[in-house]
Amino acid sequence: MAAARRELVILVAADLISNLGSRISVIAIPWLVLTTTGSPAKMGLVAAAEFLPYMLSSSLATPWADRFGVRRTSVVVDAASAIAMAVVALTPWLGFGPLLVLVAFAGGLRGIGDRVKHVLFRPAAQRAGVELIRLTSAYDGLARAVVLFGAVIGGLLIDWVGVTHAIWIDAGTFALCALLVGALVRPPADTAPAAPREPYFQALRTGFAYLRTDRVLLAMLLVVSALNMMAAANTAVWVPLWISDVLGDPAGFGLVLAVFGAGALLGNVVFTALGPRLPRTLVFAVGAALSGAPRLLIMALTDHLVVVLVVTFLSGIGIAAVNPLLGAALYERVPDALQTRVLGIAGSLAFVGLPLGGLVGGWSVAALGLQPALLVMAVVCTVLTVGPLLVGPLRAGQPRPRAAAAS
Repeated sequence: MAAARRELVILVAADLISNLGSRISVIAIPWLVLTTTGSPAKMGLVAAAEFLPYMLSSSLATPWADRFGVRRTSVVVDAASAIAMAVVALTPWLGFGPLLVLVAFAGGLRGIGDRVKHVLFRPAAQRAGVELIRLTSAYDGLARAVVLFGAVIGGLLIDWVGVTHAIWIDAGTFALCALLVGALVRPPADTAPAAPREPYFQALRTGFAYLRTDRVLLAMLLVVSALNMMAAANTAVWVPLWISDVLGDPAGFGLVLAVFGAGALLGNVVFTALGPRLPRTLVFAVGAALSGAPRLLIMALTDHLVVVLVVTFLSGIGIAAVNPLLGAALYERVPDALQTRVLGIAGSLAFVGLPLGGLVGGWSVAALGLQPALLVMAVVCTVLTVGPLLVGPLRAGQPRPRAAAAS
């Protein structure tokens, strides 16, 4: 049991280390583009070039990962990511076009790498005797801490050692992740998911078919995608505009984001302790409702920063339950043989709201003005997050689809 717990810790640590490196590169690569091209438009383009392949590979590459082996895929793609980042650091003189290709390649690798490591979490937790809901909650809290501090670390590294050395550190985190998983994570052969041997497109269809039959999972994913869309619009448009109109001080923007992150971290600590004893679908719906619409509504109704910060902090506590409950549902409801492809498709569906968020935020303000836009989108967010609690599969839950489970 001790060895199994140690392996689980190593696996989670490896994933968080690679995530930390990715957060550093999120700061370092756009800065590299700015210093070499001087173009803000190209900074945005390079960010999109990383995100789109990430989202696509999360689902489209999973049938190949099943065939190649989940653990082996994790090691190979992390090693390849390290090489790609090293090339970026070594050859900034190649120009913007090659940099765009390398970043897109690295983003695609990271998408499949993240998904397959998450597939390894479930059997590792079962061997270690760790409840899945505790694992997903603890992991979500640690991942939020990485996001919260990773960008700060990235900025400091650029200042201390320069942008190319910061990218080298990102490459090093991928290499370390590959080494840890390759050398220290050795799941028994009989516990690895046994994926059926299917043609590529048939394998993808099987994964999508499972989600279509499991209405609880599908509803949870749609709620998370809607929350991601609202969060992206909030960060990219609504909060900066509110801060500009009310305070005129950009430091307030960072304060609002930091308070939300602090609430989420506190919520994760509480939920890790209490999660196994709580009614899951009810807590998921309540957490989703608390984390979305109130943040928008309070900015529409007041210009007092303290009030906004208090509601934002409570919303952060609410979001702390959402991702862990979705993760636990995916681990518990999806059959072993379908874990890789369904988790990949689920990741893509959950993230699809992110690129739409900026568009929704900008369009709503341009069409309505900031305060009316916040009021309208608070109503929309309420419908998308409270609706599944009042009507639909989340109201009472639903057993795992028998036909899909037998695949």
